[in-house]
Amino acid sequence: MGAYILRRFLLVIPTLLGIMIVNFVLTQFVPGGPIEQIIANMEGTGDVFESISGGGNEAATNAAGGGGGAGDRYLGARGLPPEFIEELEREFGFDKPPLERFLTMMWNYLHFDFGESYFRSISVVDLIIEKMPVSISLGLWSTLIAYLISIPLGIRKAVKDGTSFDTWTSSAIIVGYAIPGFLFAILLLVLFAGGSYWKIFPLRGLTSDNWDQLTLIGKIADYFWHITLPVIASLISSFATLTLLTKNSFLDEIKKQYVMTARAKGLSERRVLYGHVFRNAMLIVIAGFPAVFIGVFFSGSIIIETIFSLDGLGRLGFEAAVARDYPVIFGTLFVFGLMSLVIGIISDLMYVFVDPRIDFERREA
Repeated sequence: MGAYILRRFLLVIPTLLGIMIVNFVLTQFVPGGPIEQIIANMEGTGDVFESISGGGNEAATNAAGGGGGAGDRYLGARGLPPEFIEELEREFGFDKPPLERFLTMMWNYLHFDFGESYFRSISVVDLIIEKMPVSISLGLWSTLIAYLISIPLGIRKAVKDGTSFDTWTSSAIIVGYAIPGFLFAILLLVLFAGGSYWKIFPLRGLTSDNWDQLTLIGKIADYFWHITLPVIASLISSFATLTLLTKNSFLDEIKKQYVMTARAKGLSERRVLYGHVFRNAMLIVIAGFPAVFIGVFFSGSIIIETIFSLDGLGRLGFEAAVARDYPVIFGTLFVFGLMSLVIGIISDLMYVFVDPRIDFERREA
């Protein structure tokens, strides 16, 4: 097993490198880079930079206060002196060849030095640390609640397979799965956040304005009060998938010979179900927990964070992509890619932990 884990960790390096190369090459052909964003902002057409700028680096700040125009290399830069454009290029590092910029970037990333945001006076690492609690809250609570509901419900559906309970719960699950997450989030806002009906939950944010004045119990209650609707909106699709996965896993195990043998020995149905079937049926469900968490963490965060005005990693990545804030884009991409690859290894280890009979080295051989 140790050799298998070592090989998997060694594969992380070329995989992550390939991800970074592909995305770096793509950005070289995307129009509207950081300098063009600054020039467009100077002409009054680039509200993206202005909306997210909190100061930024020196060249970006100087550019925001200059004149307008259009140049040979950048659209709208004709009225700007060439020296000014060259200063911007040096500030952003665009005066160097792409290969040199990529190699420098990757060397810094090996030391977890992601640089500083082009348009914010803060390092990329500090930005990620600042935004990560929101995304972790959404991903962790959504995954835990989905498992706590889906596993008992899936087992019940497997035991009651073909009954009216199984039919109507399957119908409800399919309807829930078919509803887009963003549409369900809007529906929750309209119904429970003062949209048109009840104002039970807050409309935006993760905490109240008077958070610092609350007691410890008050802070915990306020946190869960704010996170309730975003978590419900995040878990709807994973809830449906996990429930059906649990049911099908149990149905497959219940039909096997060892279950018939256990019943023939006179064991109770509960003993057969939870003493023999549960461990084998839950292998794929429990071992997939890290992958489910990372899926919820990444896939739903952008839309949910935007709708509920939560300042997390999803919105950070989206705003960075729109503004062409390359240090933030590549920094978050590197972190997310590394996390995904490591989570894949952890998922394999979870399989072995749940069922020691699994031997990945023997299967590879």
